[in-house]
Amino acid sequence: MLGMRIYNGWRQLLYYLPLIFFLPYLFSVLELHHSSSIDKPTNKPNKKFDHLVLGPAAGQGLPDRLQCEGIKALNETHFSSVSNTPSLREHTSIITVFTIYNTSVDTSSSVESMPQSNVIILTDPASEFSIHRDRVAMLPIPGEYARDKLMLQRIRSYIVFLEKKLEERSWRQDDVHNYIFTDSDMAVIDDLGQIFYQYSTFHIALTFRNNKDQPLNSGFIAVKGTREGILKAKFFLQEVLQLYISKYMKASKMLGDQLALAWFVKSCPSFDSRRFSRRQAFLDNIHGTSVLFLPCALYNWTPPEGAGQFHGMPLDVKVIHFKGSRKRLMLEAWNFYNSSASPGISDMLCLVLMSGRTKYDF
Repeated sequence: MLGMRIYNGWRQLLYYLPLIFFLPYLFSVLELHHSSSIDKPTNKPNKKFDHLVLGPAAGQGLPDRLQCEGIKALNETHFSSVSNTPSLREHTSIITVFTIYNTSVDTSSSVESMPQSNVIILTDPASEFSIHRDRVAMLPIPGEYARDKLMLQRIRSYIVFLEKKLEERSWRQDDVHNYIFTDSDMAVIDDLGQIFYQYSTFHIALTFRNNKDQPLNSGFIAVKGTREGILKAKFFLQEVLQLYISKYMKASKMLGDQLALAWFVKSCPSFDSRRFSRRQAFLDNIHGTSVLFLPCALYNWTPPEGAGQFHGMPLDVKVIHFKGSRKRLMLEAWNFYNSSASPGISDMLCLVLMSGRTKYDF
């Protein structure tokens, strides 16, 4: 669990139900908010709140969706069991890009993470922030970290990271280090190592949604940790980077990487983009790289923001992405989970699901 603090008594539970929060840990000392409180729905829709306002939870009465009574879950989410892991020599590391603007920070918080996993933060060498916790490491990578170039730099940082791993690793078949690149505003609520066991032949994994212009979300990219997997993933990202620079620099601040990803994938003559309309994982060969496409509905799920946009939370969601104004909600969810007398991930997810009717701006 990546967060502001942790109780020792939870560790046995978290071994089976891994939970990683990125933003609450990285931003906790920046004091993004002063307090958390929960209000009942209000009859004054024009009033802006700086705290949670609970509304109806989407998906109530629908099969295979989380059912809530208040902030109490009536059914349980489906979590993977680490007992299904065939080899303890295969590890998964979570990697994210994070930098600090116009301030310094000492992230002196406690850290737990998925079993057999590490957290690696790729950052600007000029950022004045440090971490002193087990299984969490910082890797400074020189580059352009200005706000309008950050998405471009993120892909460059991923490529540099993969190049370093190719140089550092001694390649043994029984000792595989897999990598998952994520945005820093995501919560991992299940064991993502299962991806690498269930789909053993892919080189790189992307998440997709039924969106004509932006079918791929770059917030989650998994790389198989074999030499071939890293080489192919590096080639894939290099091609995306060149497309980004040549075609989408006008969108360099936001979305350029996603537009370049979609262009590269769709440029493969044999690719059938109609598969993006189905919520089923599939494999395809994209310009010589074996790509696993995972549905955003499970691996990159976004909390609702406005009535009618979502039909509840599937019980087997693996990753929650707190995009845009939802980032504040991520902090509130962590505080709720961390302060509960009997912490339960499902109860925390009910809070998330019921809080989607109000924007949470920084």
